[in-house]
Amino acid sequence: MKVAEAVGRALVASGIDHVFGVVGSGNFHLTNAMVAAGARFVAARHEGGAATMADAYARTSGTAAALSVHQGPGLTNALTGITEAAKSRTPLLVLAAEATAQRSNFRIDQAVLAHSVGAVTARLTTAHDAVEQARAALRRARHERRTVLLNLPLEVQALDVPDAALPAARPMPVREPVEPSEAAVAELVRALEGARRPVFVAGRGARTSAGRDALLALADRYGALLATSAVARGLFRASPYSLDVSGGFASPLAVELIQGADLIIGWGCALNMWTMRHGSLIGPDAIVVQVDDDPEALGAHRGIDLGVAGDVERTARRALEAGGGSRPGYRTPEVAADLAARARWRDVPYEDEGTRQRIDPRTLSIALDDILPAERVVGVDSGNFMGYPSAYLSVPDHNGFCFTQAFQSIGLGLATTIGAALAQPGRLPVAALGDGGALMSAVELDTVRRLGLPMVVVVYDDEAYGAEVHHFGPEGFPLDTVTFPETDIAAVARGYGFEAVTVRTPADLKAVQDWVAGPRSAPLLIDAKVSREHGSWWLEEAFRGH
Repeated sequence: MKVAEAVGRALVASGIDHVFGVVGSGNFHLTNAMVAAGARFVAARHEGGAATMADAYARTSGTAAALSVHQGPGLTNALTGITEAAKSRTPLLVLAAEATAQRSNFRIDQAVLAHSVGAVTARLTTAHDAVEQARAALRRARHERRTVLLNLPLEVQALDVPDAALPAARPMPVREPVEPSEAAVAELVRALEGARRPVFVAGRGARTSAGRDALLALADRYGALLATSAVARGLFRASPYSLDVSGGFASPLAVELIQGADLIIGWGCALNMWTMRHGSLIGPDAIVVQVDDDPEALGAHRGIDLGVAGDVERTARRALEAGGGSRPGYRTPEVAADLAARARWRDVPYEDEGTRQRIDPRTLSIALDDILPAERVVGVDSGNFMGYPSAYLSVPDHNGFCFTQAFQSIGLGLATTIGAALAQPGRLPVAALGDGGALMSAVELDTVRRLGLPMVVVVYDDEAYGAEVHHFGPEGFPLDTVTFPETDIAAVARGYGFEAVTVRTPADLKAVQDWVAGPRSAPLLIDAKVSREHGSWWLEEAFRGH
């Protein structure tokens, strides 16, 4: 058996069930071996899309995914998606063929490339060790939650594997959760027992059902209000004490209540400039605690009063066991009434800025939230528009929202939603894009149609790179470089086999209602011509982070 086949079979036996990519000569045999061993191969139209699909699949499924690319340009094409995954600590294994011949036009220093964007690397070196080297790379991706580039030199792939180096199929060892120390748990309990207005903010490290349940129980004990970072949106959807998202997308009431907290605990959450609005959400007398199973994450973005190194679920359970009786905390009748009346952005009054030609993005988003089935998975691209779907489209739980924004690249939203849709096949996938990101990634509309996904693609179309327009326009700078003539994006979608509708007024959404009620035999694209007089409420906050 050749190395390429042995490695492919071993990775599937170790738990890889989905591999995304574009196949060329260098990754042809490896990819086919994985398919023969039982993995599903998802062919994208561009490696950049494939990388983001794999990233989103891993995030939304809770399992590691694989990306398979050709040597040289296959890897460079995928680099933006790989960077997003690396910055997000997504457990992703990138399988990249590698040309090592000095005169090969495909030869680049792939390891240096990966390190430059925050990924870690491994390489197959001998036929005897190849299978174990591949399994070690996958183990690192899973156990350390890292994006790992496994370089597969072409000459090594073609070698014969000695029979003795072909191990029996066996599952990958499970990573043991990090137990917090008794002393750290005792300090955490003291902070909780001394708080009158505690707020929990959960992040990526809390995005499991077990972690959610433990945090809900602890919050009930101490009367804590519950918020999430954007990537964990939906985690506390079922709680009447949920504030939804903390940070730039937070509703006015959420901002008010978080700023009023005397104890803020970040659970698997970086408490970075986005989630804490550059620290403005932290009151002057608030105690800040951070819980994370990576000790290096504690205090990495801001000063904290207490850092607890431990798994989120284990730490919350230990605090429950060590703590005393229940307290009302922040859950007063007045707060409960406020949350019921105005916790959601859609409950905040606004003056509709729609015209006969352009629909207000808030009106659009609220209407779509009512029309589309509640069991959905929402993927969001980057741009001026992104706050509207993130704040106004509700999601059923933490697996209903996929937010690939660590690198802030536009053009990832469509591929994000494809990956999330494959991980959550029982839900309606909804991709929320700006016109810039939609046209940048339009090639993957073919992938949506080919896979038979009943997806709704919503394009918030202001015919511009809106973030730049609203950031630089007020200063009088020329905007010709960031504005464009009107494009019939609905016609583009029809060319890929979509049903499509152009929306200028709420009445045009009748076509969306008809699609939802019908067989949904083809995906639907909504080219929403949105009003564009003002930038979104969170935009200047975003530019402060540049």
